[in-house]
Amino acid sequence: MSQPQLAMSPKRELSQPARWIVLGVALTVAFLARFVLLSEGDRTVADTTLSPSGQVAIGILLFALILWMTEAIPFHITGLLGIFLLAVFRVDSFKNIVSVGFGNHIFIFFVGVLVLSSFITRSGLGNRISVFLLSKTGNGTAMIILGFLVVGMVLSMWITNTAVAAMLMPLGVAILREEGVTPMKSKFGKALMIACAWGPIMGGIMAPSGAGPNPLAISFLKEMAGLDLTFVGWMTYGVPAGLLILFPTWGILMLFFRPEMKSLTKTKEELKAEYDALPSMSREEKVTLVIFLLTVFLWLTTPLYERWLGISIPISMPVLLTVALFFFPGVGRIAWKHVEKEISWSSILLIVSGISLGMMLYQTGGAEWLAVLYLGGMGGMHPFLQVLLVVFIVSFIKIFLSSNTVTATVIIPIIITLSVALGIDTLSITVPAALTTSMAFILVTSTPTNVIPYTAGYFSIRDMALIGMVMTLVAAPIVGATIYVVGLVTGLY
Repeated sequence: MSQPQLAMSPKRELSQPARWIVLGVALTVAFLARFVLLSEGDRTVADTTLSPSGQVAIGILLFALILWMTEAIPFHITGLLGIFLLAVFRVDSFKNIVSVGFGNHIFIFFVGVLVLSSFITRSGLGNRISVFLLSKTGNGTAMIILGFLVVGMVLSMWITNTAVAAMLMPLGVAILREEGVTPMKSKFGKALMIACAWGPIMGGIMAPSGAGPNPLAISFLKEMAGLDLTFVGWMTYGVPAGLLILFPTWGILMLFFRPEMKSLTKTKEELKAEYDALPSMSREEKVTLVIFLLTVFLWLTTPLYERWLGISIPISMPVLLTVALFFFPGVGRIAWKHVEKEISWSSILLIVSGISLGMMLYQTGGAEWLAVLYLGGMGGMHPFLQVLLVVFIVSFIKIFLSSNTVTATVIIPIIITLSVALGIDTLSITVPAALTTSMAFILVTSTPTNVIPYTAGYFSIRDMALIGMVMTLVAAPIVGATIYVVGLVTGLY
């Protein structure tokens, strides 16, 4: 099943003159940061003094933020321009700036996950899994909505949540069309399509492979703090958090958009018959299933191989091996030329350029200065209040930043630096920040995972924003409390 074309935009685009104005404002901010140095008094907060190069790095971050928030130019082009300005303004050499991003192993991890997602989609395995699980929900509309949430969550742990939304949306639309519901008027239609987005979003926080910001956070932890957060280490916090917000999510959808009918016109037996009518698993599905399970197995058992081989095995290594198996002679039959069309190269460029921007902000001291300026008062708080504050701050900032990856690029380096400045365990506040960057419940534009169901035309931007704000207020304390309790058990707090 190929991903649907995004035929309509969830956000009104700026006119060409407006884009030029925004670009001019952004460049002006960057040039002022480079050529108008603040006084030492203005650059000193507590005991931290912002260096001239740190001021430039912050100026370029503001340049990027203006363009990211307005989408005057594509996200990834903004990231590349930021790299260019960092080099031109002599924050570091162009070679070093590029190498910390494009030379990062997360590049390989993201490519590997996208290739795996492509095979699961193209082989038909994803559709088979979805139809099987949904055949178990029966024909009750409430249970179907829960089924979509569960299917999205389970699948999105292992493949990108955007790919999962692309699998679920056509299934949901088929159900709605068979029932003859009216787009924009049917509460069942609104709830089912939003579930196509929110299920994958919940699964996306549960494992590193679920969403783009996850490997970005892991990379920053390694490069800035020397911490190796393993695949299982992430899941220790992500899985309980995702599971505990599942039923509140279902409850909120049912509260706001209770379906106008209690059951479908189709019987339980007819739904089960649809699954039974699927053809036997094809060879390509079987190959994909074996390689998928092998990938998951290697991710979960990585510590064993590290001890046996005496080497460090980052999360990118297992998926590099397994996706290569698809292209061995006589294994997979889907050609690379088809797979590469479904790899989001723009997302990869945004992630690696974001690593470069974040690392330069860190290395120049700009991240430390921003952390002390805005969050320096966290040091004396109880650990649970620190976690809760971080979750709410990131949730709030996400409203203004139209991308989960952009949010992670801006927030994670600042949070890591803050932990060092305040003497707080780095993971204790970085983990809640990292998980929260992927919880895009409010804005359609925050992630393609929301855009795909939106394009079906069954809910409006306002529908998602209103229910999403309630969902965020409910999910944030649940996630914060979950991370804190798990942290108590693991000795993190």
